[in-house]
Amino acid sequence: MQDDTAFRQETRTWLAANCPASMRSYMPVGETCSGGRHFQFISDDQKVWMQRMAERGWTAPTWPTEYGGGGLTKQHAKILHDELNAITARSPLTSMGLSMIGPALLEFGSEELKQQHLPAIVRGDIRWCQGYSEPNAGSDLAGLQAKAEDRGDHFIVNGQKVWTTYADKADWMFCLVRTDLNSAKHSGISLVLFDMTTPGVSARPILLISGSSPFCETFLDDVRVEKNQVVGDINAGWSIAKYLLTHEREMIGGIGSTTAQKTVGARAIDAVGLREGRLADEILRGEVADWEIDFMSHQLTTERVRDESTSSSLGNASAMLKLYGTELNKRRCELLLALEGLDAMRWDESSEARLWLRSKGNSIEGGTSEIQLNIIAKRILGLG
Repeated sequence: MQDDTAFRQETRTWLAANCPASMRSYMPVGETCSGGRHFQFISDDQKVWMQRMAERGWTAPTWPTEYGGGGLTKQHAKILHDELNAITARSPLTSMGLSMIGPALLEFGSEELKQQHLPAIVRGDIRWCQGYSEPNAGSDLAGLQAKAEDRGDHFIVNGQKVWTTYADKADWMFCLVRTDLNSAKHSGISLVLFDMTTPGVSARPILLISGSSPFCETFLDDVRVEKNQVVGDINAGWSIAKYLLTHEREMIGGIGSTTAQKTVGARAIDAVGLREGRLADEILRGEVADWEIDFMSHQLTTERVRDESTSSSLGNASAMLKLYGTELNKRRCELLLALEGLDAMRWDESSEARLWLRSKGNSIEGGTSEIQLNIIAKRILGLG
């Protein structure tokens, strides 16, 4: 195995030769590369960047090489992350496949499912969406009613999912369904996978207060799901669902501390300028300083938790990162709104007003802040 110094130098050299210049810049909202059968690249450079990173397995750097991943150690993956940040490289691929269903397949999936889905996720060939919440089963997720009727070698699924992010653009769904109607509430649930082009699957976008939305309601009418597309054991989906949620919460918790966009401090300098080497507006200076300190604290805490973790899942600590990360992002959006002044009220797709309105949902999606506080109190602090 290469030592850290040699790996860093090799990585730096490779990135210098392979990361296009246009991909070495802060990424505007709406230019994220999500992959999938229908994704439209914003440029040839974006496509090249994703393909080059995927070929090296660095879209999923710690995944095993036999599934298309990079096979990197945790330390080498951290070095790669640092070197990408050093050149302000855009993320080559951001998807629920990488952050959510992929880790669950690595942990619970059959070898057949791993070989079928993981390499396609790494390459960005397939875009996934999540079928968890229902009209009457949001925070009370175990109350879901979408049911799967056993037909021998397959299931017939009927039900409705809601708040299904990008269901209208996704290729496949990972979906919680009830496979045993007579068992206890948290039992009799299975996690199944199916193609969104399967007959009986339909998605309808939901308009939010921000004027746009990634969310949909999804209808499942006599949808055929093969039994070989069940993740783990039938009726054992609740444990898998909880594991997957730790990855979702870690992902959502990182929204407020991204390096893909200019920091609040850099944006503040652009907006009000400097006076004697300091931000010209004294009140904003204090608010921005507070946010920047909390931003760095959150990043360092996340790094510490990852270093201390003995598995790919951060477990209950993900609730802590999600709770604080979403509050951090809401504060960030409020500060940016203040920095823009009246200009923030423009109503184009990337307006600060839209982003501020959208940020209010951060403390609901992936489990409400109240649920995260319960997890922290019971599972981390041992209060209940």
